[in-house]
Amino acid sequence: MKLTHTVVCSIVVALTAAAPALAALGGDATSVQSDLVRMKGALRISSSAGFTVHEITTSYGTVVREYLTPADKVFAISWRGPVIPDLRQMLGSYYGQYEQAASAPHLGGHRHLAIERPGLVVQSGGRMRAFYGRAWAPDLLPQNFSVSAIN
Repeated sequence: MKLTHTVVCSIVVALTAAAPALAALGGDATSVQSDLVRMKGALRISSSAGFTVHEITTSYGTVVREYLTPADKVFAISWRGPVIPDLRQMLGSYYGQYEQAASAPHLGGHRHLAIERPGLVVQSGGRMRAFYGRAWAPDLLPQNFSVSAIN
């Protein structure tokens, strides 16, 4: 179990180190354009009642969604694709909580990770070239927002 956990953590660290950067959870949307250029990706913006989604398809084929409040604050992120995005950059100041929780032993096998802290929720999983996940800061969620909309 310990060896499997160590291998999984090593893979996650290696993959996140090689992936492009994105706007950080809790941050603002000012970096979206520079992220778009850096990733050589395509941007699609859609709006719903009370939030906006910036969807970037990276040059690696990973689709990253950044969920923003009307004040352009990133309150949630999601990803799906062959490469895990840079979670250190995506989680921003929340990364320390993620790293601490992810390094603790947990149930659920080596392909899935679920972290639920008062200020951060992260759910991720997948296998080689088919990763997915989502993260949000509960305190930043817009009023009447359902986390089921984070996909």
